[in-house]
Amino acid sequence: MLKENDGLRAGHLIEAYKKSQKRIMLGIPMTGLLRSEWVLARYGQIIPCNWSMGEFFQYVDQFSPLHYTVADARNIIVQEAVKQDYEWLFFVDHDVVLPPATILHINERMNKADIPVWSGLYFTKSRPAEPLIYRGRGNSYYGNWKLGDKVWVDAVPMGCTLIHVSILKAMYKEAEEYKAGDRKVRRVFHTPRQVHYDPQTMAWFTAQGTEDIHWCTKVMEEKFFEKAGWAKFQKKKYPFLIDTAIFCRHIDWNGVQYPAEGEEGQFVDEKTVGKAI
Repeated sequence: MLKENDGLRAGHLIEAYKKSQKRIMLGIPMTGLLRSEWVLARYGQIIPCNWSMGEFFQYVDQFSPLHYTVADARNIIVQEAVKQDYEWLFFVDHDVVLPPATILHINERMNKADIPVWSGLYFTKSRPAEPLIYRGRGNSYYGNWKLGDKVWVDAVPMGCTLIHVSILKAMYKEAEEYKAGDRKVRRVFHTPRQVHYDPQTMAWFTAQGTEDIHWCTKVMEEKFFEKAGWAKFQKKKYPFLIDTAIFCRHIDWNGVQYPAEGEEGQFVDEKTVGKAI
């Protein structure tokens, strides 16, 4: 909307009073190196009409104390999403190649606004590759599904994941403050690493995990669905959704895309052929 007396002379910039809606931020932790396949997939996305989007890139180097770990990078991104009051945060990892219609699916999911945490499907970078779909801890992957299914789980990977910022705000409010490099952030994401000594067995034990599964466990156990206004999901045994139709590829620095040996074939049948993109 323009002022009554605003001119439209050549060379003038006219600024609207109402800023565009902060609907979704794309958070992309990365090392600073990208495969061309990732870039083409990311910037080849079909963008819905009348869409509002922000991007936040954070360079990540797990081997140098001068830069950031994955969990630190995610915390920096979360801080920006919370402070700038975005409605949704979409995490994309720098080694996850998105299918072209991913953002169209995200738009549909945001319009429905009925599921607070939603993820696409991708496999581990290994041979054989395994789907990152989990029900339970320490019991390997969950395999009772077919490509095209929507699968309810108790953990999602963060490489292609949409999160309603209300959950992140609730977590941010309670999270401890710490320094990631020279920045003060809050520990919403954390990579668990533990070493302890058992005096009874006189042995040392170590435990470690990934920041995404740890985050999912925290959301469930500390009742952040309920605190953020998504109470019905707090009651679910499997409160996170993976849409296997959003079939992403996990790519390594040599350009190998996983699953590399057709492992997805065991999850295809005649009824679902053509559903996955």
